[in-house]
Amino acid sequence: MLKNHFIIAWRSLKKNKLISVINILGLALGICTCLVISLFVMDELSYDRFHANADRIYRVNLQAKMGKEFLNEASVMAPVAEAFVDEIPEVESATRISNHHQNTKIRIGEKVIRKGATVFVDPNFFEIFDLPFIKGDPKTALSKPNSIVLTRDQAKLLFEGNDPIDQLVKLEDIGYYDGGYQSLAGDFIVTGVIENIPTASHFHFDIFASMLGNPHSNNLSWLSGSYSTYLLLADGAKADQVQEKVPAIVQKYMESQMIQGLGMNFEEFFESGNFVYLNLQPLTEIHLSSVFKGQGQFEAGGDMKTVIIYCIIAVFMLVVACINFMNLSTAGASKRMKEIGVRKVMGSEKRHLMFQFLAESFVSICLATLFGIVLASFTMPYFNEFTDKAISLGVLFNPKIWAVLLGMILVVTVMAGGYPAFFLSGFKPVDSLKKKMSTNTKGAFRSGLVVFQFSVSVILIIGTIVVMQQMDYIQNRDNGYQRDQLIVLREAGLLGSQLDVFKDKLKSDPRIRHVTKSAYIPAGPTDTSSQNIKSKDSPDSQIRTIQFGIDEEYLATMGMELIMGRNFSLEFGTEKSNVILNETAVKELGIANDPIGKTLERMTDLQGGKEEVIVIGVVKDFVARSLREPIKPLMMIYNPYYSLILKTDSNDLNGLLSDMEEMWASFNTGEDFHYAFLDELYNETYIQEAKMGSFLTVLAGMTIFVACLGLFGLVTFTAEQRLKEIGIRKVLGSTIGQIVGMLTKDFIKLIGLALLISFPAGYYFMELWLKNFAYHVDIEWWIFALAGLITILIALATIFSRSIKAALMNPVENLRSE
Repeated sequence: MLKNHFIIAWRSLKKNKLISVINILGLALGICTCLVISLFVMDELSYDRFHANADRIYRVNLQAKMGKEFLNEASVMAPVAEAFVDEIPEVESATRISNHHQNTKIRIGEKVIRKGATVFVDPNFFEIFDLPFIKGDPKTALSKPNSIVLTRDQAKLLFEGNDPIDQLVKLEDIGYYDGGYQSLAGDFIVTGVIENIPTASHFHFDIFASMLGNPHSNNLSWLSGSYSTYLLLADGAKADQVQEKVPAIVQKYMESQMIQGLGMNFEEFFESGNFVYLNLQPLTEIHLSSVFKGQGQFEAGGDMKTVIIYCIIAVFMLVVACINFMNLSTAGASKRMKEIGVRKVMGSEKRHLMFQFLAESFVSICLATLFGIVLASFTMPYFNEFTDKAISLGVLFNPKIWAVLLGMILVVTVMAGGYPAFFLSGFKPVDSLKKKMSTNTKGAFRSGLVVFQFSVSVILIIGTIVVMQQMDYIQNRDNGYQRDQLIVLREAGLLGSQLDVFKDKLKSDPRIRHVTKSAYIPAGPTDTSSQNIKSKDSPDSQIRTIQFGIDEEYLATMGMELIMGRNFSLEFGTEKSNVILNETAVKELGIANDPIGKTLERMTDLQGGKEEVIVIGVVKDFVARSLREPIKPLMMIYNPYYSLILKTDSNDLNGLLSDMEEMWASFNTGEDFHYAFLDELYNETYIQEAKMGSFLTVLAGMTIFVACLGLFGLVTFTAEQRLKEIGIRKVLGSTIGQIVGMLTKDFIKLIGLALLISFPAGYYFMELWLKNFAYHVDIEWWIFALAGLITILIALATIFSRSIKAALMNPVENLRSE
């Protein structure tokens, strides 16, 4: 009996090829989408869960407001870890990470390698984080200054398979700024080797150096510091209980320093509209938290909102595919009515017929699942590229995954095949033999589904157009500086004392118009700095500014406009006590009417030290970070160092770059020559928005396709119900155009309703998205007109394809039984 059911199911599929192919294709698309997104979500939710104590580890984050500036930092002050262990019984231990350096310069004898991320960590780091040791003891590996632990790959790179333990390694170009550059370079002894850090981790380092070799780690300041601090709570301890005790501890240790450095106590600080909080964040939530930035956020993480949106998309695509399957399965019901009538007359019970139709659905769904897996294998590389992942379908060979897939097939069979089986098996024998269908077919539900699908489609089309408009705006907006023909040598400082010689040689090249020495770049990787300043004439005017260290060539090189005063110039001697402000800074200081020559006070340290500086110029506002945030007060000081930026008008860029590389090599530093174009760095700043545009385009296409399947099913179903009416109308003289119009008008009303729903919804959602940008486009009327036109044209093509076929049918065939 079972074999017979599946044989009939296969024959039925072959007999109704068009419906079967559309059904399987639509369902396969839904399964493919669900499968790919499920693997992505599983990967995103797995981060940092491999640590044995993952549920007990929390990171301490800083949230603060000073003036108009908000801080959300993933790092805190140096003494926080020790204070929390001493003051809070529920905190079992704490560890810190600091001084993260990418591409460390490593010297072993005569061999020089620049590869590997280095950090300094407390000696107990490997007792809190579960990173298995291949060689060495996790409890003692970092117990001495200048000891380091390497990952397996880093050890292999440095020692080429030889035993690295007790070997001497020289780390160069590592340090930090604290009023001046403090070097941490020196000779280090390898004391351990660990397995490579798993992919699903919020940090990936190659070299772990002992914090005992970092003198700044003993700093007692509670007003500054960049130490990623992790707490291990005791078994059974509640994070909420620990969090309740934090404010009192912060006030206890910070208040005296606040009085000395800022001239106000804790209460006055908060009453003036400022605040400072230290908050605990579970380790397993770090990857999906996009709020915190700074040195503690070692890698670009994910976003829980994105995960939720992806889950909604997966469920939406699968459910809609199942409902479309149901619609298409019942749409051709009249073709099987005689079969059903004969079966019932011959003694088949309703349950037997239901099982038959469920078997047909099961076969279709199995084929759709296999095709969905094949489709996913082709799709996954592109999805990985889009999401910067390396997810493999190899996980499907896991028996648990197969069990989930089998369960999904059964669920989808019940969801997609249950209603058709119940609907078809419920026909009365007499009605079936006369091909007379019941009108109680839940038409409102089917129509509602089509309206919903097309509403979503239109919203996605609107979203795609708005994102494309915003990206065009980002590309063409005047940001206050010129991006074209600017070459950035971010790592020029690797030349050391020969940097100025290299700069002079570049300036002598006629193809180069300007060369500036500055590590502050408006787009891409850059140094960051900030400063508190106030007008000497108005002590209450204190503001926090972005600070750029530049030279006299910076404004000309970047094409920035000086609207008042003068630029830095060596003709005036030292410029150390002079500053240039942007328009926003002079407005917030209250000196916009006559800023030139005004004396300001800036903080020199956190112990109350101040220094007077004089405003010599005002530069036109420019976007110093990104269009996502408003232009902030900015102060330029004369402090050129490390990086070079070149302005060229040459059409021979390849020749220029080749000559620059040859000139670089002549210094024999052993360092590779690296460059970037500022316009490319600018575009990379908005790579997520560009990806979102591509994603919405693909998603809109998929949704429209699925919506058209639903519309196709509804048109087919309606035509099947009205076959006799169509036949009578044709006999009475109706033309094909009149019949097509009759069948089409009701569906046009549905599309019109979808547009009415989607236009305000699309406007709302895209206005919400545009709020992520301080500067953005307006949503204009033509966007809705274009989205509506695209939708109507696609819908009409779908409706006509089926309506015309119904109108061309021979009326004799439809009226034969009457």
